[in-house]
Amino acid sequence: MLGEEEDGESRAVGAAAFSVQAEEGDTRQRYEELCSSLNMDGRARCEAWLSYQNMKRNFTLEGNDLHWLARALYMACRKAVPTVSKGTAEGNYVSLTRILCCSEQSLIEFFNKMKKWEDMANLPAQFRERTERIERNFTISAVIFKKYKPIFQGIFRYPQDQPRQQRGRKQRRQPCTVTEVLQFCWVLFVHAKGNFPMISDDLVNYCHLLLCALDLVYGNALQCPNCKELLNPNFKVFLIVGLTEDFHNKDYKVSSDPPCIIEKLCSLYYGLALEAKGIKEHFWKPYIRKIFDKKLLKGKDENLTGFLDPGSFGDSFAGEMVFCVGLLPAVDPTELIWSLLSSSCFIKVHSSLGRLRCQPAT
Repeated sequence: MLGEEEDGESRAVGAAAFSVQAEEGDTRQRYEELCSSLNMDGRARCEAWLSYQNMKRNFTLEGNDLHWLARALYMACRKAVPTVSKGTAEGNYVSLTRILCCSEQSLIEFFNKMKKWEDMANLPAQFRERTERIERNFTISAVIFKKYKPIFQGIFRYPQDQPRQQRGRKQRRQPCTVTEVLQFCWVLFVHAKGNFPMISDDLVNYCHLLLCALDLVYGNALQCPNCKELLNPNFKVFLIVGLTEDFHNKDYKVSSDPPCIIEKLCSLYYGLALEAKGIKEHFWKPYIRKIFDKKLLKGKDENLTGFLDPGSFGDSFAGEMVFCVGLLPAVDPTELIWSLLSSSCFIKVHSSLGRLRCQPAT
């Protein structure tokens, strides 16, 4: 009788051990698939797995194992690595955006578990501060994005859910759509935002910077051949800035110099006109001139117009793609989670501001 009980216990222990091994094997397979989708280098791949195993031996990791592994990968990706020139670089340039998309988790989930991981791993203050800065930037971006779409829809027509037009070099260039203008304006703002650390963490300044982006894009949209298809005919600023009702006539021509609507936007959307004008002159315009010089925007350099014209917009829109691979180093790659809201060719995003999930576009 005693022998039968011992045999039963042995079988139970063996079954439990087999189950644990099978579960770990499944986790390892999913992890390897994640690393492959990220094109992860061998050093970071191995280091992250060992870190995860060590953490799991000492703590209870609740929830999806792949999400914990994503945190280990993020840490491994941020460590200094040797370069070809025998120097070092911070990390292997795999952004948090890609890690989140490939592991199918939200930013909120990442931040919550990352704080627990930092405590369990007893990470240094420098790394904790970096995480806090990312979370703070995300919060600011979330607030601004929530303001952005209603303001945009007040100025432009309501964006229709339509597929992006193919813009080959040899085929005739098509006029830009409202959806593309919506996307382009947000991406332009996000990358300008990353270039001004002196006004960082200030929600009011960033809101003013957003109004500068809308002011610029509005002025360019006025000069587009299909401007009537882009602009909201009920926009309150039309008559204020000197656009008469004749604007809707076929033969109406807009001045070659775009109007400045910063002050009117501030009055409509609770901005501070004096501060917004200062940001436009001292931060926004020099930045736009710089990307004109780099040919990321193409148009008329003298008055910063023409980049929405059919002949230029294809190249300007290509600038968005250049931005997204990090051409401008001042941009925190994690900020791109918000610019990718407007890049349907890269990912599809299902979002409420509380839970943001990304998945590869099909």
